[in-house]
Amino acid sequence: MKVTTSVPVADLQAVGAASAIVEAAGFDGITTQENSHDPFLPLAIAATATKTLELKTSIAIAFARSPMVVANLGWDLQAASAGRFTLGLGSQVKAHNIRRFSVPWSAPAPRLKEYVKAVRAIWRCWQDGERLDFVGEHYQFSLMTPNFTPEPLNGGIPSIHIAAVGPGMLNVAGEECDGVMLHPFCTKKYLQEATMPRLEKALAKSGRKRANFEVSGGGFVATGKDDEAVAKMFEWVRMRIGFYGSTPSYWPVLEAHGLLELGHKLNAMSKQGQWEAMTAEIPDELVHLFAAVGRYDEIVGNIEERYGGLADAISVSVDIPQEVLSDIQRIDTPCTI
Repeated sequence: MKVTTSVPVADLQAVGAASAIVEAAGFDGITTQENSHDPFLPLAIAATATKTLELKTSIAIAFARSPMVVANLGWDLQAASAGRFTLGLGSQVKAHNIRRFSVPWSAPAPRLKEYVKAVRAIWRCWQDGERLDFVGEHYQFSLMTPNFTPEPLNGGIPSIHIAAVGPGMLNVAGEECDGVMLHPFCTKKYLQEATMPRLEKALAKSGRKRANFEVSGGGFVATGKDDEAVAKMFEWVRMRIGFYGSTPSYWPVLEAHGLLELGHKLNAMSKQGQWEAMTAEIPDELVHLFAAVGRYDEIVGNIEERYGGLADAISVSVDIPQEVLSDIQRIDTPCTI
């Protein structure tokens, strides 16, 4: 199993040293999120400060950027890292697209599918000299002169993964992408009964094998050196479940457990700004459904029980002991790439 972690993206001066520490500790890769900081800039620094770490945006918000802009960023990061970059994209929800990014909204799954196709068309133009002539419903690209064509990559073009929760995005991931980034708001039951069957059907439709497709995430890991540290992480996970559970896009997970009414209640509370009270609505047993929980001396077995045979990569804190990290990495996964 691949194990990734994050680096302090708020301080670009610290990214290089932090990435080198992560690499020396034996992690497989680092990921960046697009919250209050750009997800691409830290990876540019990490690419020049490391030799083996995989680098992934998890996620970069797609519709806020032209596919041409993202193609350029991905190309340069792939070149700088000598082939270690994965472009991780997500659609974000309607309110953020319209009100935070001032981007027109449309059905996200078909639009992201077209987006991925557009990025790949641009990359084929640059790498193979294929004429750029992409015409879609949302994006059209037909102009590329030598002045704007970057040098070919020595290795292959980057992999593309997308974030997915519901059936539409899972179909896009399985049919068009190299991997899927599952939201942490996910239970083992939802993985087994909804996510994996949908992905396997989509992969079969595109004529590809699960062994060549990477599934990352799909829940939380709450661990630490002692019971006190685990309890602190447990409460953090409880808070995140309350927060995510208020978003209608994530309600299929609650519905799988007969908890749709909880989603409606959390949504109403969020509109009233009752954030602490939302956390209190999440019982212990629900936290355990969403997370692998345990001290460092017991977490490996719990991770295997929670994610084994389902996920190929998970994220943990950089503080995890090296021997525990190595034991997690020995867990067998369906993906072999």
